[in-house]
Amino acid sequence: MVGMANPLYVGIDVGTSGVKVVIAAPPTSSELPMTILGTGSAPSKGMRHGYVLDGREVTRCVKEAVGRAAQAAKIGVRKARLGIGGVSLEELRSSGEVTLTVSGGIVNERERERVLKESEKKAVSKLLNRTILHTIPLDFRVDGTPVRGRPHGLQGTKLSVETLIISTLTQHHDDLVDAVEAAGIEVEGVMASPIAASFVTLTKAQKTAGVCLANIGAETTTLVVYDNDTPVSLKVFPIGSSDITNALALAFQLPLPEAEQMKRGAVTGSDIPTKKMTMVVTAKLKELFSMTDAHLKSIGRQRLLPAGIVITGGGSGALQITDIARTVLRLPAQVGLPAGILRNGALDASWAVSYGLCRWGFTEDTAAPLYSPGEIVRRTFDSMRAGFRSLLP
Repeated sequence: MVGMANPLYVGIDVGTSGVKVVIAAPPTSSELPMTILGTGSAPSKGMRHGYVLDGREVTRCVKEAVGRAAQAAKIGVRKARLGIGGVSLEELRSSGEVTLTVSGGIVNERERERVLKESEKKAVSKLLNRTILHTIPLDFRVDGTPVRGRPHGLQGTKLSVETLIISTLTQHHDDLVDAVEAAGIEVEGVMASPIAASFVTLTKAQKTAGVCLANIGAETTTLVVYDNDTPVSLKVFPIGSSDITNALALAFQLPLPEAEQMKRGAVTGSDIPTKKMTMVVTAKLKELFSMTDAHLKSIGRQRLLPAGIVITGGGSGALQITDIARTVLRLPAQVGLPAGILRNGALDASWAVSYGLCRWGFTEDTAAPLYSPGEIVRRTFDSMRAGFRSLLP
């Protein structure tokens, strides 16, 4: 947020190929879109597969992108929310159980927080050198009976929970936060990039029916799978849009900029047959979506997501990407453009993370106490502030 009297929200997405910053103002009602006041981007240096190699280079790129967004919005930026992706993102299933003696046998918010923390403690041995980003409740039970909806107010002797814990390597998390804060920007919170993107690219109907969001970056692709309006899985593949560009450059001995244009279907003046070019792009995309299909199979969601796959990120503009996804996955496929934008001009899918981070900030400030659409984001912010690393041995 930028300023309390008239809150504005800033999202920073530091990718391997570029840094993107969005500054947005809150809508007059939670049902309306935010107004984007300014955007800024800069080529990214000092990053590899989502982690920091050269902090000073990352800081310089963040300063440049934030400066452009601030100039467009005509404001100063002091605080922002940060998206984190890359190969170190991992999911872990855990569980927790607490007795309800202290609360007199009634489930309340304190008991709910206690059982979530128990699930985190149970996972500690598998989280060495890792920072928890999200602890997402998948299933509550009271005395072994599944709870439909929220457990608050129910009576029993024991409350249990199954959770999805999303974590990242602590070193990667801290290096990225330090690089952004060295640019003079206080990091208010950190969110896994595909979850941030889901705030503005997926509808509640899609998330409830079942959907896979694929955020394709330069060097990695991150999947988040939703079912019943809840993230149920997150997976990172070490393959991204740069792999397609590199394959074209090698196949046809092209400079990388020309191969990048070709990947997106731009006319380059080349005499390379379109069929041969398409074959190279298709082969790499089939590899990516075959990995996606294998993951969906491993979690029991293969061909069982009625809302299909929604593709976002910088790699979403690759030639025929939705057709190839549809063929390999046998699911509906579309590019996920950020929804409900009030601005002259449009943001493409590569801006979904930074814009979604703004939406997170707004949801944080306006959420109902319990079970708002952004319940997960409160856990995100709390986990960062509480420092779950103190749970580690």
